[in-house]
Amino acid sequence: MTDTASVAEAIRAAAGRLAATSETARLDAELLMAHALGTERSAMLLRAMRDPAPQGFEALVERRAAHEPVAHILGHQEFFGRSFKVTPGTLIPRGDSEVLVEAALERKRDAARVLDLGTGTGALLLSVLAETQARGVGTDSSPAALAVAHDNADLLGVEDRARFHLLDWTRDGWADDLGQFDLVLCNPPYVEEEAVLDPDVRAHEPHGALFAGPEGLDDYRIILPQLRSLMSERAVAILEIGHEQSPAVSEIARGEGFAVELRHDLAGRPRALILT
Repeated sequence: MTDTASVAEAIRAAAGRLAATSETARLDAELLMAHALGTERSAMLLRAMRDPAPQGFEALVERRAAHEPVAHILGHQEFFGRSFKVTPGTLIPRGDSEVLVEAALERKRDAARVLDLGTGTGALLLSVLAETQARGVGTDSSPAALAVAHDNADLLGVEDRARFHLLDWTRDGWADDLGQFDLVLCNPPYVEEEAVLDPDVRAHEPHGALFAGPEGLDDYRIILPQLRSLMSERAVAILEIGHEQSPAVSEIARGEGFAVELRHDLAGRPRALILT
């Protein structure tokens, strides 16, 4: 890449550079270029492709080539049509998880109180609050994650309806003061300890939010027996699952007296269990 390379030329070269480490090399390059230009990707594609490539772009590409997630480089991630702040202290919100928000709005749009267990960036809870008039509570065992969730509540303008608590569901009495909720959301750790993960994930996202024992089921076994006490009479709970975990988590849930409905993500993979 020369000093006189255009934005289009620089993106093309970067996509080639990233092809070895990313399945979305061209998109990654475009997002990084828009970030370097200080503009939106759509605006860049329409108006800036013939402009000179900015200084600093190559450094961003090198970070991505070293498997740093694009969302960490940019500092934000799109989820359910909104932009959420992300940091290395939180899981990056993924499009697969949007099925939980869709199911929540379909089944319990009238919820007055919403609980999000393991809130992370707050993406699930805050997306629901932004679409409804509900009030919500997010819990997490990570102070770093809760700081990000607070920031995202402010960014989305729902800070007056969202509260966050530093709580660990593995500790006795953690839920004593929470009360009951009409809707409970949860994306717990569910990755098997020995699972093969992309370097982007294993090296850059918090292990405490990923791994849950040899089968990836440890946190479901802790959460599900406690869930009913957090739910009001006609409440709905929606849990994210790994795409091969539906039978095992459904069995645990039914053992706790729940009726179980399965939802699939956009790729057609099992992704969420709706419990009533």
